[in-house]
Amino acid sequence: MTNNDYLRSIRFLLDVSDAKLVEIMKLADITVPLDEIKAYLLNEEDEGYIKCSDEVMAHFLDGLVYYKRGKDESRPPVPFELPLSNNVVLKKLRVAFALKEDDMHDVLKTAGFSVGRSELSALLRKKDHVNYRECGDQLLRNFLKGLTMKNRG
Repeated sequence: MTNNDYLRSIRFLLDVSDAKLVEIMKLADITVPLDEIKAYLLNEEDEGYIKCSDEVMAHFLDGLVYYKRGKDESRPPVPFELPLSNNVVLKKLRVAFALKEDDMHDVLKTAGFSVGRSELSALLRKKDHVNYRECGDQLLRNFLKGLTMKNRG
């Protein structure tokens, strides 16, 4: 999946306008013009399409955490993990929606996708951990689908 795919899916999940995406990004101290957001949301074959960079997406995910959970001014911002991976996106979504391990399993189950406890745990580990496992596009796509089904009904 591309950053543009994540952005489109999360926008649909939240059921927010393009202008609200701009506000969410501002929460993470980045200003992206509305016309650029609209270009990110276009399909690749559409005229005016712009590829969303890892840095912009990382700011958006941090903004999403602040939007859903609030910003703690007493804590310094966590540095970005670049290049952005599916694992990082999964972790940020987990934090933003305050999901525990059982909640994540439930979300995946809602989408018709099952994952074992140890497999999910391996996806959430640090990259240098011996049990780390890369998150595939299919799992993340199904996670977003399940989260959308739970949040939007």
